[in-house]
Amino acid sequence: MKKQYIIIGIIIVVLLGFLLVPKYMDKGDRKVKYKVLESSEIPEKIKEILPKYLTEERALTCKLNDEIYVLVTRGEKNTGGYSVEIEKIVKEQKNKEQFDLIVYAKFKDPDVDDIVAQSFTYPYTIAKTDLKDMPENIKLEVEYED
Repeated sequence: MKKQYIIIGIIIVVLLGFLLVPKYMDKGDRKVKYKVLESSEIPEKIKEILPKYLTEERALTCKLNDEIYVLVTRGEKNTGGYSVEIEKIVKEQKNKEQFDLIVYAKFKDPDVDDIVAQSFTYPYTIAKTDLKDMPENIKLEVEYED
């Protein structure tokens, strides 16, 4: 009799695990597919608006010809040797229609001993995504590389 209660208890725990764990683990998040563009691949319209944002450290989206682009800028730097790389882009579903984007970027600074250009630079990167709609908000998560 006691053995039956233990087996029933284990079955209930397993069933609850199958039902509840995916709900708390997923939260509607998913990785967004993207392609980082070379400077020759950047559309002219984006090249025209880019200077307006180069002095800021931020991530933003741009819709052009039904395609969504993500731009990550590092702001104005006093020398060369700075870079920015997109690690991943995650879509965070708010409700059925609305979502936010989280852009995970890696920032690299020049080493103290590096020989770099002595002029102002504005590091940035641009990615073309597979998104069909613009996000409500975009958040930049930065990791500094040594």
